[in-house]
Amino acid sequence: MRVLLVNMPWSPIDLPSLALGILKSSVDERVPGATCEVLHANLEFTDWITSRTEFSAEDYEYYALSSYFLGCGDWVFSSALYDDPGWKDAEFTRVMTGKLRKSRMRMTRHLHERVPEFVADMARRIVEAEPDVVGFTSTFQQNTAALAAARQVKKLAPHIRTVMGGANCDAEQGAAVHRNFPFVDYVVRGEGEQAFPQLLATLQRDDPDLTTVAGLCHRGADGTHLANPMPTGPLPPAAILPPDYTGYFERLATSVARHWVEPKLVVEGARGCWWGEKHHCTFCGLNGSFMEFRSKSPDVFYEEIMDLARRHRVLDMYVVDNILDMGYLKTVLPRIIDSGHDLRMHIEIKANMRRPQLQVLADAGLIYVQPGIESLNSRVLDLMDKGVSGCQNVRMLRDAAETGLSVSWNYLHGFPGETAEDYEPVIHQLPALEHLNPPVDLSARIAIERFSPYFKRPELGFTGLRPEEHYRFTYDLPENELYDLAYVFEAPERGIEEDTVNKLNDAIAAWKKRHVDARLTHTDLGDQIVLVSRRHAFSWRTMRLTDPFELAAFRFLDQPHTPAALLRKLHGGSAPLTDRTPADVQRLLDSWVGHGLVFTDAGQYVHIAPAAVNQDLLRLDYMRHTHGRPRSEPALVDLVPQSGPALSAPSPALS
Repeated sequence: MRVLLVNMPWSPIDLPSLALGILKSSVDERVPGATCEVLHANLEFTDWITSRTEFSAEDYEYYALSSYFLGCGDWVFSSALYDDPGWKDAEFTRVMTGKLRKSRMRMTRHLHERVPEFVADMARRIVEAEPDVVGFTSTFQQNTAALAAARQVKKLAPHIRTVMGGANCDAEQGAAVHRNFPFVDYVVRGEGEQAFPQLLATLQRDDPDLTTVAGLCHRGADGTHLANPMPTGPLPPAAILPPDYTGYFERLATSVARHWVEPKLVVEGARGCWWGEKHHCTFCGLNGSFMEFRSKSPDVFYEEIMDLARRHRVLDMYVVDNILDMGYLKTVLPRIIDSGHDLRMHIEIKANMRRPQLQVLADAGLIYVQPGIESLNSRVLDLMDKGVSGCQNVRMLRDAAETGLSVSWNYLHGFPGETAEDYEPVIHQLPALEHLNPPVDLSARIAIERFSPYFKRPELGFTGLRPEEHYRFTYDLPENELYDLAYVFEAPERGIEEDTVNKLNDAIAAWKKRHVDARLTHTDLGDQIVLVSRRHAFSWRTMRLTDPFELAAFRFLDQPHTPAALLRKLHGGSAPLTDRTPADVQRLLDSWVGHGLVFTDAGQYVHIAPAAVNQDLLRLDYMRHTHGRPRSEPALVDLVPQSGPALSAPSPALS
């Protein structure tokens, strides 16, 4: 049996597909008599389109990631799916006028007109390879491109079995794909390492019984759609094979994309979310059908990382885990530090990690972290069920600056129950934080994602959900089918109104503009603490703390404290300051807030001055490490669906 796995646009071009790499390993090791290859059609498209029109790395990144919530990437390939270069052009133009600049509108419509030719070329190449089975991955804005290619393959060679899977094919979404597109023979829903090889082995039998493949969508003898029950539980980590990236780096080396990007490896230590198992963040739909956290053994994960680095001679890596296995801090990461490999890695963490833990990350090369901050107000964070406070999130930004980590985070709003009063104190204090990593972009109103509590539990505040408008100008399907196909939904706006949003975004825009020149550090010399500031809103440049009361208070405020808790610490410290009163403490805290030394939220206070460790050099070192990474890529990590590999895997821009 010959199996061909296809990675269509708009899969990121600087990364091999983790899911297809895992599935290639799974087929090669678990399906006797089968051979498996991967067609990197995203790179093929890059070469195809640049030979025909002006097209850049920034253009590809826009359709792959930045336009996700507008649906531009999927609409581009809808013309190939419906074999109509003018497919719903008028509807797209009407909806997008005012949302896209004129040059982007022109390019999107031009691509829409041209891509049917590319899909036809790819389909001919697929058929010429004479596979028995062709599998298409679908994650992010890959759905219409994958469907269009499957349709064309089936038209040219009806005997070739077509399969789809991935984050866009989980649960109801996968069933909707199979119901509505008869040229897709099978849809694998959920994690594919077990289901896909089982499907292939079953197809090799004289009398295949497809009902035994959990989650599979298939057709009966009369052509009717059948959907097997979803798996009852997730795969154990021992069943997840290391990926085989054979061919990706060789193909990239011959592509015009080699001039655009620095290739990175994709590695996976864990799936699910240990926090989400206990407290599912209300807006998060990232884990699809399975939230249960499970991680590979430290030895297995370490050897996978080292083997991939040695084999491909690449040190830049995305770790796609939704959240770091905290056990790796004492197992995998120290071994990476001792290995001598200068790895540069991206990882998602929880925002309440302490400075020594962050230092381990930095020493191991995980210089780029996404802690899921999302807000600096404790009440709004409680509405999200995040399990952290506003002061803890600010402490994370401060400690990351001190340890040399760059933090990617998003500011979100629009939560039912939030008020302007939750935002105004934060907005007032943002100028004090300009020396710390700002959000990747301006604050965004939350999207309602399938699999999130907001989607599944209308009592939380969102009712009357409809698929986002871009699904309607992309697909020719009735509303009820779009509802099952969609991942993102329209909903009535909740939470703060636009005047507060504008104030917040004005403050964030100023933060982003001034961050490059802003500084605040402290140096603790024992008998004094020297603070140096260079921030737009504060005229002072140097401050010395010499009073024992101030020295002790500043040191205690390394961690968030209420005034009462701080007074207790001062009274019970190694040099007790028993003469100090609550009024003394409050006056000092108020003064420090006014000078931009302390951030306050929900009755807690924390100082915001990283220790002076040559932050200018750390920033230059970070820029060296991350050269070539698309600017807006991290912004989507928290917002885009993630699922285990079912012909697709969490893109690191997904994890």
